[in-house]
Amino acid sequence: MRRFIPFAFASALALAVPAAAAPADDFRQLLQDHYAWLLKTNPVQATALGVRDHDREIEDLSPAARERHQAQAQAFLARLERIPATALAPADRTNHAILRRMLSETVEASRFGQRNMLFTTYYGWHQGFAGMARNLPFRTRTDYESYLARIEQYPKLNDQALAITAEAVRGGYVLPCSVLGGYERTISGVIVEDPASSRFYEPFTRARPADVNERDWAAMQQRARRIIADVLNPAYAKHLQFYRTGYAPKCAKSDSISSQQGGRDYYASLVRQNTTTNLTADQIHRIGLAEAARIRADMETVAKEAGFPNRQAFIAELRTNPRYYAQTPDELLRATAIVTKSIDGRMPELFGTLPRLPYGIAAIPAETAEGTTTAYYNSGSPESGIAGTYYVNTSKLSQRPLWEIPALSLHEAVPGHHHQIALQQELEIAPFRRNFTSFTAFTEGWGLYSESLGKEMGLYDTPAKRMGQLSYQAWRAARLVVDTGIHSKGWDKARAVAFMKENTALSEANIDAEVNRYISWPGQALGYMIGNIRIRELRARAEKELGAKFDLRRFHDAVLLQGSVPLDVLEVQIGEWIGTEQKRT
Repeated sequence: MRRFIPFAFASALALAVPAAAAPADDFRQLLQDHYAWLLKTNPVQATALGVRDHDREIEDLSPAARERHQAQAQAFLARLERIPATALAPADRTNHAILRRMLSETVEASRFGQRNMLFTTYYGWHQGFAGMARNLPFRTRTDYESYLARIEQYPKLNDQALAITAEAVRGGYVLPCSVLGGYERTISGVIVEDPASSRFYEPFTRARPADVNERDWAAMQQRARRIIADVLNPAYAKHLQFYRTGYAPKCAKSDSISSQQGGRDYYASLVRQNTTTNLTADQIHRIGLAEAARIRADMETVAKEAGFPNRQAFIAELRTNPRYYAQTPDELLRATAIVTKSIDGRMPELFGTLPRLPYGIAAIPAETAEGTTTAYYNSGSPESGIAGTYYVNTSKLSQRPLWEIPALSLHEAVPGHHHQIALQQELEIAPFRRNFTSFTAFTEGWGLYSESLGKEMGLYDTPAKRMGQLSYQAWRAARLVVDTGIHSKGWDKARAVAFMKENTALSEANIDAEVNRYISWPGQALGYMIGNIRIRELRARAEKELGAKFDLRRFHDAVLLQGSVPLDVLEVQIGEWIGTEQKRT
């Protein structure tokens, strides 16, 4: 779900631009300065992108860095607003609009106390750091020395994050008690007695780099074990102690972000940001109810085709019959691999352009698996030779039905997140858009739209799999109702869980984890169905206006080959593409 690293905290750069420069020259210089800033303030991402200027550095969360970050974002925005978009070429007008949106959202976010809430049930700095190695190259001595230097700095980052979190607690910006059950394991699970079994040690279990002799390699391994035992474990223990005594006892009683100071305005800003629309929470709630009703009717049809009197009876069968569930983690991973390879073989039928970067499958780390979602995707790096990874939840196997695998894999791997993101990483577009831009409504809307392509690929070949796909559609429709219900209409967790259980075929464990996510990460889940609806509408428009000239492969390429964009920009792009296609002979 963290597919591109967002804006981090920044230090200032020189911003002088010649006063007499033309708008196009001003804008080109601004893009260069801004991208250099992104690389400097996201040093791990810079390394993954093959930029080695910031090796050995990690994120800076200090108060001074946060102040610089906001000042720099405001300065870039001021520079941008002095450049008239109308004076730029069409491609740069798009870049201008996207950059303005990103910078404006960064500036707006700084006004809310909720910016001090650094973690959700889905992600936290401690887990991000523990997973850092999966985003870095490990081929040379320099790669390993850089990694060792970085992990040795974790106590500083941890102290900064704990100080921010303590400030959040004092201001009442804390997660609700209802979502924190088992959360401490995401911290304690990183602490290991044997350093060689730590996630941080994984790079040192690989083959020795060619430019490191055996003696130096043994010394590096010993240094890694020492850092894990003497530096990382104590830092995670400090975090755990703070969580147990300084955070969990002060958890919020209300499940709604709107109960916090400034919470209603904050939620409204999250709705705009995650949908890239001006829809209100109330409008989105109504859309969700309508979509849920439509999908329920389709589920009734499938249930009757399967020989059941209604959808509830079929869903009860799907939730409880052991034949629908893997018995071991390896069995679940093997079943997933078979489906993904089947999808790979059908991709050229629906897409004219395929990415070069492959993807792999892995189990979600054990310390987070039980409390997180059923799967997620982590992007790779063509520059550093890192494949994308489709992470599958192998905990609670009785809650991970096999009939979900087709829809889940279409979303997380191909043609969903891996296909879209890996393509974006190869595009000849502005670097800030290629490497740092991901709009939830586009990226997740595309992922949800991709699930519907399983029908055209022939993947939904049983009533159970068809119900799985419909359940996933219903899940995302229910998100519109539940997220807005909790954060704008006063719903509590119990009401949200009941709605999800009534309107989807998801297991109880998945429902609990998902509702926790919506409570702790407000607004993010709204982008999926809103983006999917818009992409479906644009496809229907193209089919109608192009008639016999409509080519699904070309339509999909038209959607994807400009990268992740706001929905209003996508609508303009597809409108222009339709005009071009109408002229094509």
